[in-house]
Amino acid sequence: MLPLYLCATMIKFIFYGLLIYLLYKLVFEIVVPITKVSAQMKEKIHQMQEQQQKFQQEQAQASQVPKTEPKPTADKEYIEFEELKS
Repeated sequence: MLPLYLCATMIKFIFYGLLIYLLYKLVFEIVVPITKVSAQMKEKIHQMQEQQQKFQQEQAQASQVPKTEPKPTADKEYIEFEELKS
């Protein structure tokens, strides 16, 4: 039979090994993926903001350009309407 102090040491070793394993799993299966996803989300938000600003600038430029209607050409012959009295 093992001495009592050796059993306590083995239990501590198993406990610390299990604790280290759980911390490893926590860090590499939860914390690291969350940081990657948050970085990707920040990049996507930044891209969407850039696209929105670009769209707003294009809209502002389009509204500043006056729309001109095509004027009738002077070559056409116009007949003015005259009211006839009977």
